Amino acid sequence: MESWILDESVQRLPVSVLTGFLGSGKTTVLNHLIQQPELSRTLVLINEFGEIGLDHDLVTHAKDEVVIEMASGCLCCTIRGDLAKTLREAPGRFAREGKVWFDRVVIETTGLADPAPILHTLMTDPGVARHYRLDGVIATVDAFNGASTLDQQIESVKQAAMADRLLITKTDLVDSNVLRGLQERLRDLNPAAPQIIAIDGAIDPDSLFDAGLYNPKTKSLDVQNWLKAEAYADSHDHHHHDHDHQAAGHDHAHDHNDVNRHDAHIKAVCLTIDEPILSDALNTWLETLIVFRGEDFLRIKGIFNVVECDGPIIVHGVQHIFHPAVSLEEWPSEDRRSRVVFITRDIDEGALRGTLEMLKSSNYQHDEMSPMTTGVGEVGTVEERK
Repeated sequence: MESWILDESVQRLPVSVLTGFLGSGKTTVLNHLIQQPELSRTLVLINEFGEIGLDHDLVTHAKDEVVIEMASGCLCCTIRGDLAKTLREAPGRFAREGKVWFDRVVIETTGLADPAPILHTLMTDPGVARHYRLDGVIATVDAFNGASTLDQQIESVKQAAMADRLLITKTDLVDSNVLRGLQERLRDLNPAAPQIIAIDGAIDPDSLFDAGLYNPKTKSLDVQNWLKAEAYADSHDHHHHDHDHQAAGHDHAHDHNDVNRHDAHIKAVCLTIDEPILSDALNTWLETLIVFRGEDFLRIKGIFNVVECDGPIIVHGVQHIFHPAVSLEEWPSEDRRSRVVFITRDIDEGALRGTLEMLKSSNYQHDEMSPMTTGVGEVGTVEERK
């Protein structure tokens, strides 16, 4: 299994992706953030949809800040190459006295963007991956329009599902019941992401950043905080609690199973494996899942107990793209079990859990993992899932 040297992975510059649907308050949040002293050495990349970007005029330029607006197209698709080029050239282009002046990058995406291609760029472009690491995805959600946006726009669901932080804006426009309903819905969609309330865009930068695998305060990899596997167990208990209330006759059901809702197709699943895993078996298992349903694994995070390794292996993937695995010298806790978190679209949880039996089998064969035997590939065609 390919792995990075630990020192290499922790010295790269952190990149935070700020996403959220149109009108959800991203620019207001960014305008507040870049005026904070904590972000005085931050390079901000703003993307606009169309030939002329308005956000460039709306963002207040704080002293010692550089804001680049790339207006040639959608950041997440048509100008992905431009993003990679900008990031590769930024250390030299914006050097001061021959030295890199910025120590963090924030990318604000267009509201129409799927964040996955941006994450792919950070993972796969050699020139980018050499200098940068993903710190986290921050998604803004409008409290007033959030529920209807999740109902109508699949991209907003993907933005929220893939986020490491959920930033809820415009809470002053709704009552407590509406806010609580939105928060519960977001918790079902993404149990591990902290939900942070922003008032008029004001937010403490410390609550948004340093969400990645590397913890700059301890200068080490904080696997438990990054994986948050326990949040998925809490979410499972939350579902049972909801069902008990509904059975008791309460009328505040949240329509979790409404198949017409976009977020009804998105599920967060955490799998636990007690026994150590052979490296070849782990590679084959992950590769097989990705070959058959890669586009529908929106995000994968895992820590694995691999037979051939003294310490754990950290795996991070977005759809069909994976970071090279990171090997740790020692386990972060006494828990030696392998744990992997999947954010999935239209993948049956039972079928996904069923593939673990193939992984655990000592007579593991690749052809046992076909979609016909696991059920993972039996959800329908691509067109049917749109």
